[in-house]
This record gives sequence, structure tokens and C-alpha cells, in this order.
Amino acid sequence: MAIQQISVFIENKAGRLAEILTILAEAGQDIRAFSVAEKAEFGILRLIVHDPDAAIAELKSKGFTAKKTDVLGILIEDETGASVKAIQLLSAAGINVEYTFAFVMPQNRLAFLLLRVADNDTATKLLEENAIRTANHADVF
Repeated sequence: MAIQQISVFIENKAGRLAEILTILAEAGQDIRAFSVAEKAEFGILRLIVHDPDAAIAELKSKGFTAKKTDVLGILIEDETGASVKAIQLLSAAGINVEYTFAFVMPQNRLAFLLLRVADNDTATKLLEENAIRTANHADVF
């Protein structure tokens, strides 16, 4: 299973993040999570939004470079150390986690751990065989 993430190339300057978030809000996009990985001059804004295709189209119409990527979603209990088992399983199998970010849904005490790995299918199979629940895009919303 995969969750669709959008990645947006973003200049590292005041107001740029606010501009992108405003564009998405005005387009009616529900943002569940986002993360910024930055360098001195630029960064990559990664977002989980309700409708990735519509969000990308809107951002591109405003001159931004954006693309869609599948990431692995894991549902874990919102408690200390809950992500350790999943990360250890992936590590032991030689599956590298390129990046990760997370968010919590307090109403059901679940945390969503989003991971970028080279092979979502292999990682999903491994996790599910070890009783770790994976998520799809609909689970996030």
C-alpha cells in the first residue's frame, strides 16, 4: 500500500512557505502533514494532501515545480517506542529509509509514520508479515 505525497521545490526565503500553503488552502486542499528539507538556497516541501493531483495542478499553474511520489505509511500506537519495531525490521532486511516524517491522529491514538524507501512493495510485505499495519491514502483522511 502507498500514500501519495507531493514534493514541491521551494526557495529558502521568507514568505515562500506561506505562499504555497495559501495556494493550497484557497484550492480547498486539506493538508494532513508536511515537512521541509532545506539547503541554504532552496528546499523540498513534502506534503500529504487530500487530492494530490489537483494540488500539483494548482501549484504548477502558479509556477511551482511539484511532483507526486508514493511513500509507505505505517499505522502505529501513539506511544513511546512504537516506531522502533518497524524501523528495526526494515533495517535488518537491508531496506534503507531515505527520509521519514510523522503525524498523530489524537482522536484514535494512532500515529502515522511516513517513510520513503526504494521498494514500497517489499517493505509493505515485510511489515505486514510482522503484524505492523500499513496504510493507504484513504486511511490518512
